[in-house]
This record gives sequence, structure tokens and C-alpha cells, in this order.
Amino acid sequence: MTAASPVTASTSDVVWEAGRRRTFAVISHPDAGKSTLTEALALHAKVISEAGAVHGKAGRRGVVSDWMEMERSRGISITSAALQFSYGNSVINLLDTPGHADFSEDTYRVLSAVDCAVMLLDAAKGLEPQTLKLFDVCRHRGIPVITFINKWDRPGMDALRLCDELVERIGLQPMPLTWPVGDAGHFRGVVDRRDGDFIRYARTAGGATAAGEERLDPTAAEEAEGAEWTRAVEEADLLAETGGEFDLDRFLQASATPVLFGSAVLNFGVRHLLDLLVELAPRPTPRLDVKDRPRPLDEPFSAFVFKVQTGMDPSHRDQVAFARVCSGMFERGMVVTNSTTGKPFATKYVQQVFGRERTTLDSAFPGDVIGLVNATSLRVGDTLFADKPAVRYPGLPSFAPAHFAVARPADLSRAKQFRKGVDQLESEGVIQILRSLRRGDGAPVFAAVGPMQFEVATHRMDAEFKSPVRLEPLPYSVVRRLADPKQRSIVDGGTRSEVLTRTDGVDLALFIDATAMGVMRRLNPDILLEPLVASTD
Repeated sequence: MTAASPVTASTSDVVWEAGRRRTFAVISHPDAGKSTLTEALALHAKVISEAGAVHGKAGRRGVVSDWMEMERSRGISITSAALQFSYGNSVINLLDTPGHADFSEDTYRVLSAVDCAVMLLDAAKGLEPQTLKLFDVCRHRGIPVITFINKWDRPGMDALRLCDELVERIGLQPMPLTWPVGDAGHFRGVVDRRDGDFIRYARTAGGATAAGEERLDPTAAEEAEGAEWTRAVEEADLLAETGGEFDLDRFLQASATPVLFGSAVLNFGVRHLLDLLVELAPRPTPRLDVKDRPRPLDEPFSAFVFKVQTGMDPSHRDQVAFARVCSGMFERGMVVTNSTTGKPFATKYVQQVFGRERTTLDSAFPGDVIGLVNATSLRVGDTLFADKPAVRYPGLPSFAPAHFAVARPADLSRAKQFRKGVDQLESEGVIQILRSLRRGDGAPVFAAVGPMQFEVATHRMDAEFKSPVRLEPLPYSVVRRLADPKQRSIVDGGTRSEVLTRTDGVDLALFIDATAMGVMRRLNPDILLEPLVASTD
């Protein structure tokens, strides 16, 4: 389906349209139910008629937002999916991100494009390591967080204990807006803290359709649920009395989090989350450029690229650059300028992407995510703008890789396809590519934050470029930025270190271990070695 023809918007139209947008990401540890929640939200917005589950059952389809074959076979999210749909008078931009720690760099990029985050917790596990890392990124960027405690239909921790974890481990004050009636594994419904009513849920076959809801007043709820209802009310009141009463300012300041309980696989509590996002999630605001100047929403069009992806449509093999609109109105066909290169870019083919499904996009406003097709000249971190004044937004940092392997074509007759595939994966940010004169272009080094990135890279090289690769692991575990290129020979002269250059021109000094780096520094006290973003050593 193609959207209506574009019309020029006035300044007031742009600001009004921006005010309708809610752009957020879902963050969680693997297996907390993130992709299932993503699809459940789309179901409640009536974008799809049936929800799928990552680990599908009879009667449930595969998750729409997981489009890569590896995602469907393994039951995990590897890539980021950008979903847009209307809900009431609002426009929802939901950026689904990889949950696995090995893809944290991709998740970091996506979080640069949102105004709010939903932190999804497994009721049985609470705050898990990857959730903590992603929350730290949200905290660093000042992103408000809504907490959804998932899988309450299964045995889990005590509700009060889960809320205590938020305070004790990340210093985030919980402000419950719903509270579960019944222990984890015996989910009866929730207390609506806004009006005190009981919302009782009804299961549907396989959870494939929206769950039915029945609202009872407190008196009827007590008659129906007895002691379970009384305990739920008392627990919620206790938390409210100890600082858990809802405060909008604290939420927007990212010092407190609204808390909801539910079950994404059964679609319990999902509507509350969607309504809460519409009500509370921040609207788009002016974004700071590289000189820390806010660019007003009603300035001419500007956007920044946070994700590049190839292969979403196997029949076309095209490349899509996902860009967050920051100001002005975007109109398909407009010619914009890439601030990084200074070159024009024609936006003839622009789409909204919902998993494998696409629709042509004619216009977009601040907060929206646009998919620029055949965008082979665009890279992650590029700024696009139309007209003047020109603008450039801060680039997105690359994480410090922790795993390294030399890549070689398994079939030398496929050397051309090998080079093409390596260049493509590098442009998408699937994996970092390091090179040196000593190793030559025929033996690039794959550098990854986590080892599963190697699996994705080799899978795609084989499946998409028909060029299987052999990876030869390198023993390096410590990496630093070499600030002075003139000192390259010092590191390359060591027996336990070498220098490799990233595509952006940054020289990386690689060491077998911290001891090797320490020895290098002692022997060469003037050497300039700097830590990288998100370095773990």
C-alpha cells in the first residue's frame, strides 16, 4: 500500500506532527521476551491480526520483526527492526533491537535514535547482565525508561523483590502503575493504580489474539479474588508510601520508572503499556549538532543514519539505510546533502519497514524512522539535510572489539565476491574490518564485540555472497587507540602486539593481554595508547 501524495507542511504542521510521534526502543537481556512484546504491541495496535512467538507453537507464526533466517532458526533477534504504526491519534515508532550481548554496538546505535525506552524484565530473573549494560547506555543518554515485568504467567520472583532490585542495583525508583493479583505463575490480573479497579484477563488460544479484559471495581474484585486481591492492594500501597507514587517529572528526568506487570506471550498488560507510551513517552525535541547547538524541529529537513542493512528483501538484495528524522518535513524525491561527504543524495526510493513487509513512504516528520533504499553511499553516523542552514549531528562511536580473526576466502575463485561481501558487512557495521600493509587486502581482520558476530558474518558471506570464509583466530584480547601514527613501528615491532587500521582511519594497537601492553608501556613510556568507547578491559 502506498501512502498519499506528499504535501508541503507549514512550520506549525511540522511541530504538531512531531508532537504525535512516540519513538522508543525495547531493551532487555536475551530470552526476556522482547521480540514477542514487539509483536504483541503491533497486535494491540491492530497492525497485524495474529501474533507470533519467537519459539513458535502450534497456531502461532514466526515473529514478523525477526526477518533474518538465523533469527528465525535460533529464536533470537540479531538485527534491529524498525516498526511504525498508528495508535489512536499517535504515531508509534518502535525500534526493536538485538538483545544478545554480542550485538550491543548495534543496540547502542539504535538507542541514539529514540526518545524513550521500555526495559523488559523476566519475572523469574529480574535485572540481568545485558539489561544492566543497556540501562547504563540509557542513563548516559538521559533516556526515560518504562519498566515492563514480563512472564508473570510463569513462576518467578516476588513482585516487591523485583521492585527492590531496581532501587538497590541501578538506583531507579519504581513507580508501579499496575500491580499483579496472584503470584508469578498464577496471574489473575492487575490492580490499576490509577483508579483502584481490578483488570482481569482472559486467555486466548495460544495467545495469538488480543487478550480479553474485564474491569471490576474494588468491592467486586475482593469478592472475586479474596485474599489475593487484598494482598496485592496492600503491597502496592506499601511501595507507594516508600517513594513509589507516580511523579511525571522524575520519570522524564530518568530518576524513576513507571512499572507494569504482564505477559507478552499471552498479551496480558500489553494494552496498558501501549497506552502509557502514548501518554507519557517524550515527544521529539530539538537535537544537538556537533557544536552543541539545538536544531529546532521546524528547521528544514535533517536526519542522521543509525543503521545500514542489506538483504532484508532476498529477491532484490538492496541496501537500506535507516535514518531518524530530526527536523522538518521529509518528502520522497527530495535531494538532500550528506554532511559527511558533501555530496547530494536523491531520495527516490523510501520505505517504511515492518519486518519483511515494506510500504512506500511519501512523507515523514521529526521522530519518524525512514528507510532509504539503494543507499550504497550512506554509512552509519552520516547526517542528511535539505536546504540551509547546513547541519551535522555527532557521529556514532564504534565499540572496542574484543575478538579478532583473519578472514580468507575458502574458495580463491570467489575472491571478487569475497571482497564485495567484506565491504558490504563493513559498511553496515555488522563487524569491524581492520587492515594493515603487512597483512594486505586479501586477509582483512574481522573484529567483533562478541563472537556471535563472527557467526553472522560468515553466515551472510556464504548465504548472500556465495563466498564461504575461513576464520583464523588471533590471540589478542586488549585493544587501544594508537594516538600517534608515528609510533606504529613501536607496537608492530613487538612479538605480542600489532597495529591494524579501521576504516575510519583509526589505528588500533592490539595486545595479547594486559601484561603485554604493560611491558610495552614500561619500555616506551611516551607511547600514546587511549581506551576506546565501551572498552571492557
